[in-house]
Amino acid sequence: MVNFNDKINFIWKIAELLRGPYKPEKYGDVVLPMAVLRRFDCLLADTKEIVLEMAANDVPPAILESISGHRFYNKSKFDFEKLLDDPDNIKANFESYILGFSSNIREIVENFEFVNQIKKLDDNNLLFLVIKEFANIDLHPEAVSNQEMGYIFEELIRRFSENAEAGDHYTPREVIQLMVNLIFNGVEDELTIPGKIFTVGDFACGTGGMMSVATNYIKELNPDAQVEVFGQEINNQSYAICKSDILIKGQEEKNIIFGNSFTEDGHKDLKVRFALMNPPFGVDWKRNKSFIDNEVSQLGFDGRFGAGLPRTSDGSLLFLQHMLSKRIEDENGSRMAIIFNGSPLFTGDAGSCESEIRRWIIENDFLEGIIALPNDLFYNTGIATYIWILSNRKNDNILKGPIRKGKIQLVDASSFSKKMRKSLGSKRNEISEEHIREISRIYGDFKEGEYCKIFDNKDFGYLKVTIERPLRLNFEITEERIENLYTESAFSKLYDEDKVEELELEKEKKTIKKRDLTTLEKMYKGKDLQDSIVNILRQNISDKIYKNREEFEGILKELFNDIKLTNALSKAILMGLSERDESADYCMKGKKKEADTSLRDTETIPLSIDVDGYSLDTDKHIKKEKQNILDYVNQEVAPHVNEFWIDHTKTRIGYEIPFTRYFYKYEELRPFKDIMAEVAELEKEIQEEIEKIND
Repeated sequence: MVNFNDKINFIWKIAELLRGPYKPEKYGDVVLPMAVLRRFDCLLADTKEIVLEMAANDVPPAILESISGHRFYNKSKFDFEKLLDDPDNIKANFESYILGFSSNIREIVENFEFVNQIKKLDDNNLLFLVIKEFANIDLHPEAVSNQEMGYIFEELIRRFSENAEAGDHYTPREVIQLMVNLIFNGVEDELTIPGKIFTVGDFACGTGGMMSVATNYIKELNPDAQVEVFGQEINNQSYAICKSDILIKGQEEKNIIFGNSFTEDGHKDLKVRFALMNPPFGVDWKRNKSFIDNEVSQLGFDGRFGAGLPRTSDGSLLFLQHMLSKRIEDENGSRMAIIFNGSPLFTGDAGSCESEIRRWIIENDFLEGIIALPNDLFYNTGIATYIWILSNRKNDNILKGPIRKGKIQLVDASSFSKKMRKSLGSKRNEISEEHIREISRIYGDFKEGEYCKIFDNKDFGYLKVTIERPLRLNFEITEERIENLYTESAFSKLYDEDKVEELELEKEKKTIKKRDLTTLEKMYKGKDLQDSIVNILRQNISDKIYKNREEFEGILKELFNDIKLTNALSKAILMGLSERDESADYCMKGKKKEADTSLRDTETIPLSIDVDGYSLDTDKHIKKEKQNILDYVNQEVAPHVNEFWIDHTKTRIGYEIPFTRYFYKYEELRPFKDIMAEVAELEKEIQEEIEKIND
């Protein structure tokens, strides 16, 4: 794309004019809004004079839009060329030029926060020079297509944002093309229906690349189709670029919303046929937690996040739920694609929020497939990434293609890439058009092979079963066991020597606070209590071993009859003087044997029966799995443990997708003889080099 590279290099040279007053990472604050304004300037050039004539007659905005041929206009007498005629008043004239735009364009400029930059450029005698350089570049759609302009903006942002968070702002176009191919897989007939309206959403839309590629794909198949795009973006620069692109294409700019998708859902009641997203990887949502918690408590599954809230350090599965909340519940349903790193595949144990979200997705049969992408595809991260394909209407009609209902397809496309001649940030690999076609074919064929595995939904589910063993302790009052008391939390917390020294120093300096003085007094009393307990025990040291806990509790009660002990402290003394003993009596809780938490174990047992739809209550399905659990435990646990029981109250259903396990290829180790021969050869070479140095 020669034209693309020429424009990029030209604009980059303009950016380098800013060196000095601007740091390189701040070039975008000037170059991006200037590129947008120049594109609008080129678009409006042909109708500029007529618009000015009509604007002088104070006609309604709708007429000016009609004359300009776009949903925007500029009624200022200035354009980029005329601004250069009056260098002395460049700042005032340029501000007048911007104010001459229709309100929707002024909103875009405001989101670039460009006003402050105009003053800074003028103060540094750069404003005229920058405008002059941009006036020399033709950004009219006839010279630079919308697709090329999208590439230009994304490449500029990449260069200006070398240190951006992984996944922020932009996705390589070849990855977007692959995603688009995958979500439109199997629905080509629908896409060619004349006059059909299609809705496409991206709720972390960046500069709008995904919506743009999806629109182009549909339009190529069906020029008469109407494509309505809906986006939301939290980064103001990306939002401004996206909105300007939508305006230039003649689409509804009001469908692009600025704000946080979690707390300011700009498309609250929207449902879309197709959706694509690449949310930032590992985004922290702690500051939004109170809002999201409130939504969940008030709305539950009627809101967006009823399936669960992942840990606050990674909001990936929140974006997924948000996207799925936009699904259409009709005969066709929705098809969606989202890019994740590896974390959402397996993070969280059975019963955790992450696992519960996966359970909600899989038991509702939303997950259609996952494609593993090559490493080093993205500009800001080299980590492993995956495309998740989701649908709430999986195909169940053989006449319409492969039966996907109740199935999940995994495709390992991690080797489908080629090295780039020159790296771009972390991006060292790219997917060729041939790779895209091959991955799309593998996914569409839905046949198992080297790169494709097909599973039932239940294959990713498991039961986490808790195995308990009885607690059996003996008790003895010895010097060694008395020392063990200091390892028991409730006992050791009575007196903290380091803390006391610190507070005494503050007291001596007379800088101690009142509450710290109270703490110090409490510590002194704690030390006295510790000494009293230890002294009583030392006076009763004996070689007698007690094998019944109740009997020994009675002994301790008599010993400490004159000291008031809390339940926690009594337990600490009891445990400090105890030792596990298989020959001791069982420790009882009421009429039941008490479990030894240190011997507690869990077993992961694959589900044996398909889950009959999603339900918050898993007890019903766990009961169906009872024989499966017993068979597993009798085979895997009973031969190795003398006495145990299953705590059924702790049994949980979990889901994880251990993607790499299914495509693991064993590589035979090199023979030991060959390795040692190579080591010997290396040692010989090293010895020869040493001898050369000595000579």
